[in-house]
Amino acid sequence: MKTRITELFGIEHPIIQGGMHWVGYAELAAAVSNAGGLGILTALTQPSPEDLAREIARCREMTDKPFGVNLTFLPSFKEPPYPEYIQAIIDGGVKIVETAGRSPEKYLPQLKAAGIRVIHKCTSVRHALKAERIGCDAVSVDGFECAGHPGEDDIPNFILLPRAAEALSIPFVASGGMADGRSLVAAMALGAEGINMGTRFLATREAPIHERVKETIVDSDELQTRLIMRPLRNTERVLRNRAVDEIIRIEAEKGSDTTIDDIRHLVTGAKGKLVLHEGRMDEAAWSCGMVAGLIHDIPSCDELISRIMAEAHAIVRERLASFL
Repeated sequence: MKTRITELFGIEHPIIQGGMHWVGYAELAAAVSNAGGLGILTALTQPSPEDLAREIARCREMTDKPFGVNLTFLPSFKEPPYPEYIQAIIDGGVKIVETAGRSPEKYLPQLKAAGIRVIHKCTSVRHALKAERIGCDAVSVDGFECAGHPGEDDIPNFILLPRAAEALSIPFVASGGMADGRSLVAAMALGAEGINMGTRFLATREAPIHERVKETIVDSDELQTRLIMRPLRNTERVLRNRAVDEIIRIEAEKGSDTTIDDIRHLVTGAKGKLVLHEGRMDEAAWSCGMVAGLIHDIPSCDELISRIMAEAHAIVRERLASFL
């Protein structure tokens, strides 16, 4: 299947594995790329630029296919050394970067000078247009269904994707609610040229996370996620557990007076790592999409991507064609 996304990134299938904190290691990224998609390492999961350089080298030992690096620009008083992380990406010969969080505009000259193609994650059309204007090569349009931060507009993909198609000239992929061949065909019918999957790739054999996390996703349905940090205008979609119930209780009690310090002990990245790596399922809030309701097994990345593409071809050639 050829789209502007497969042509832009030099991949076989228009399927991207989004960057995920404590998940985007070489094992998963290489498996996705070897299966014909685009695997993504997560830069800030690595403690330092030197560690990222080593992880890039490790990924190169596992695949000779294109892979990218996610770089999330955090709203923080003490910024990570972003120029050094970018230099590690450049020195490692990586030619694709997925940016997220704040605008990447400040760092685009350094990336572009190295011939790196940039895809920026956006939760609204206005942010996608800004990404296009500042020179991003593509965008990932994240609907309200998505895991992690869906923005504050609450627009689901059935509206957001065709709006993006109306407004953008650069190619975009759909993120949020993507799980199978139906997702891919639907996203492309609405104007996207590929899909970005996070939660679905958590439930794969190569995902370097605890088996209990994978089994929990399979056992969950579309009703199990919750939105937290709404009073902080930093909304995050997470899977319900005891920590999430406590966050919701605190936010209900404090209302608009809620501060990050009230819930920090339940949302820190270090605590999230205990969930993902040690299977301590109630330790903290952790990102999970509504798409859990469409996840029923734990295949290899190759099996998953092959299945998605076979389903997509069958839907287009048989089911849809039969309606004409």
